Amino acid sequence: MKEIKTVAVLTSGGDAPGMNACIRAITRAAIFNNMKVIAVYRGYEGLINGEFEEFTSSSVSNTIQRGGTILKTSRSQEFLDPEGRKKAYDNMVANHIDALIVIGGNGSLTGAQLFAREYDIPIIGLPGTIDNDLYGTDHTIGYDTALNTIVDCVDKIRDTANSHDRIFFVEVMGRDAGFLAQNSAIASGAEAAIIPEDKTDVDQLAEFIGRGMRKSKNSSIVIVSESQKDGSGGALYYADRVRKEFPQYKVQVTILGHLQRGGTPSAYDRILASRLGYASIEALIEGQRNIMVGISNDEIVYVPIQRAIKMDKPIKKELIDVLAVLSM
Repeated sequence: MKEIKTVAVLTSGGDAPGMNACIRAITRAAIFNNMKVIAVYRGYEGLINGEFEEFTSSSVSNTIQRGGTILKTSRSQEFLDPEGRKKAYDNMVANHIDALIVIGGNGSLTGAQLFAREYDIPIIGLPGTIDNDLYGTDHTIGYDTALNTIVDCVDKIRDTANSHDRIFFVEVMGRDAGFLAQNSAIASGAEAAIIPEDKTDVDQLAEFIGRGMRKSKNSSIVIVSESQKDGSGGALYYADRVRKEFPQYKVQVTILGHLQRGGTPSAYDRILASRLGYASIEALIEGQRNIMVGISNDEIVYVPIQRAIKMDKPIKKELIDVLAVLSM
């Protein structure tokens, strides 16, 4: 097994609170183990274009509390082509980089898997996405902060909803996974959550209105996962349905959008990111490659990247039942 002397780190895809804490942990854990750290700016684009900088311990000082990513991020079309990945590999060889750590979500780790298949480089993936949709880890970096941001917003919307006797549809991120919608609905006392895993039809919508708009409730809040790529779903879609099918109710829509991504990471996200970043260096020392480092039952776990991106991470039915009962 080749000794790893230089490790590169990049962030890719959507930013997530806690990414900087993760970069900090990787940098300091690597230096502690006598490794050189190369920071790659703008994700896979930076890997292709050679946007490299050697990081020292001081490079990551005063970053643990910052949202976003100090390494910037992008979605690279060029990296999807073999020619782009060849450029990235040549840059790594030219800079004597022995291993790569990728912090990102499903798309980012898919790119890492493609890269690992073509070139003999140890790659470690770290789950950085607010959607919490990667298989093999209980939580992803940024999820807890985004969840708290949503709950704070919904608490404020509730004041207006109560004042105006209306149904508020609040759209949150999570096109393919409803963890943010389902759990923010429970935490904020919302009347319902509409998520990809639990498709809503006309009868379910009617049931919600019958349950949520009875005499003891003159307002309701429904948390909705963002619209699908084909334009269906989303807060606007369901609000239009209510206007057409139940015109007696007034409807308002709030789309939280990128508000959910920003802000100071929560204590939990800082700790999680620090543990995962530290564990990624430990994994490289152990000779691990092409795995995602996750957390399960508060223990660090290694999951093959293939499984992390291909396997579905289901929402527990218990959460759906909890919301249904407590929103009465």
